[in-house]
Amino acid sequence: MIREFGTGEITFILLAVRWTLVLSAIAFAGGAVGGLLVAMARISPNRWLAGSAMVFIRFFQGTPPLMQLFLVFFGITIFGIDVAPLTAAAIALTLHASAFLGEIWRGCIQAVPSGQTEASWALGLRYGMRMRHIVLPQAARIAVAPTVGFLVQLIKVTSLASIIGFVELTRAGQIINNATYEPFLVFGLVALVYFAICWPLSLVARRMERRFARIAAR
Repeated sequence: MIREFGTGEITFILLAVRWTLVLSAIAFAGGAVGGLLVAMARISPNRWLAGSAMVFIRFFQGTPPLMQLFLVFFGITIFGIDVAPLTAAAIALTLHASAFLGEIWRGCIQAVPSGQTEASWALGLRYGMRMRHIVLPQAARIAVAPTVGFLVQLIKVTSLASIIGFVELTRAGQIINNATYEPFLVFGLVALVYFAICWPLSLVARRMERRFARIAAR
């Protein structure tokens, strides 16, 4: 039976936003931890660590996120383990975010003027102290804008979790569309919600980028 598209359907879609935000938060938090490890491995003088990090980055940057999602979701079940869609999506997107944030942050670390590192050597600081107190704080300021920009992309990528049955914003839209047969209204609303989430973050990223560009030019 076809239902009319009304307030109940709108509410269902809007309530699904929380799961999009939950998945985005988990993937971004996990990706931040993994990304820092990947970035540090990439700049490590240890060739094995640097090479392994490069392979990891190349794989996740060179394959579609949907394929990564399938590999995690169906790969875990091969071992006879039942995995919830949220868990599979969180693992896949965390790995995806780790690769991209790792490469972003690696570039930001290497963008710190070499004179800073040379000065720390002259002061006799060890590698850990040099990274913690001199390099990473400066790299963090450079990384803010591209990191926020990646967060916007990550929020949109969470829509792929609908393919494995996770009921986030896009999946909620599919469910309502199957009941109402009003694709323009349903997915128009879904698109507006994504826009309302992502556009302010995009503005923040652009503002930060311009701000740091002005600071760097001084």
